[in-house]
Amino acid sequence: MALVLVLGACSSGSGSSDSDVSVPDDSEKVDPSVDDTQSKAAMAACSLALPVTGRKVRIVTTVAPITSLVASIAGNGNVEINGIVPEGTNSHTYEPPPSAAAVVEKADIVFVNGLGLEDPTLELVSNVAPTTTVCELGTAVLPKSNWVYDFSFPEEGGKPNPHIWTNPPMVLDMITVIRDVLALADPANLAVYDDNYVKMTEMVTGLDAAMVEATATIPQESRKLLTYHDAYAYFALHFKYTVIGAIQPQSFEEPSTQDIARLIEQVKAENVKAVFGSEVFPSPVLEQIGKEAGVRYIDVLRDDDLLGKPGDDDHSWADLMKFNFITMVDALGGNASALEKFNTKTGIPDNATYAQ
Repeated sequence: MALVLVLGACSSGSGSSDSDVSVPDDSEKVDPSVDDTQSKAAMAACSLALPVTGRKVRIVTTVAPITSLVASIAGNGNVEINGIVPEGTNSHTYEPPPSAAAVVEKADIVFVNGLGLEDPTLELVSNVAPTTTVCELGTAVLPKSNWVYDFSFPEEGGKPNPHIWTNPPMVLDMITVIRDVLALADPANLAVYDDNYVKMTEMVTGLDAAMVEATATIPQESRKLLTYHDAYAYFALHFKYTVIGAIQPQSFEEPSTQDIARLIEQVKAENVKAVFGSEVFPSPVLEQIGKEAGVRYIDVLRDDDLLGKPGDDDHSWADLMKFNFITMVDALGGNASALEKFNTKTGIPDNATYAQ
């Protein structure tokens, strides 16, 4: 297991007032001096979608949050959506079975997060027909100058932190690309996709505003995240939190007692209010750190495993984010009432098939 606790790693949390959470950090702005070829190439690839006539547009997606976002724009359009990465699996290492190849081979469009998240899956996708559009949403919308490298995703590894769907403004960029791609593939249903896009934009913007309001109730010095999985780098930049570390297994070995003792002392020194584990991947190490440091251990966060089951009312990207945001605000001593009363429902049907 690789244990890392890096202080002040991901966010510009210091020096901001409690009411300043809605102002984007300078690191979110595009640096024109950085080569942005990769992002531009990804966006160009998304724009190659061809019109499909005489049948439904066949769409393949990867992780559940991406599947949910695509479904939220597609709604009752003339499409069929199949997610191929099972919920609750490690999308970084998941290798699709041979049965997934048959689904991918028939796809007109393949939506992935990109940014190095689903490399094994992309290897399978690389064999698709030349008429299949492979759209790496994250790679397309996130300029290289805005990539975040950190303890779990070091720059020398060549892959940035890919978890952009925990940051609502970046999701707005993603659903814009999704809408545009669906309009190219199925122009006859443009009105459907446009209507869904407007509803989703209003909902995501409202969820973002609710999180800003809830975050403002947490003192700046308490906005510190120690998590199991490093999924909140872009979230932290936007909402002015500080990610002080992530504990993520890279092997089945347990950390030494010295490592654990060091982390406990650092949690105490930083006055961390809570440590956040994963419901999908329980972490005895985080639980021990929380217990011995005398702070709350919250083990219910999820980053790409939606709530409930497919077909349930809360099985969506929006409800996952709302749940995580409420969990963090409550645990850090804030008032989550703005989030609790926020309505995530848009009335758009989710007709996607999710791998389980």
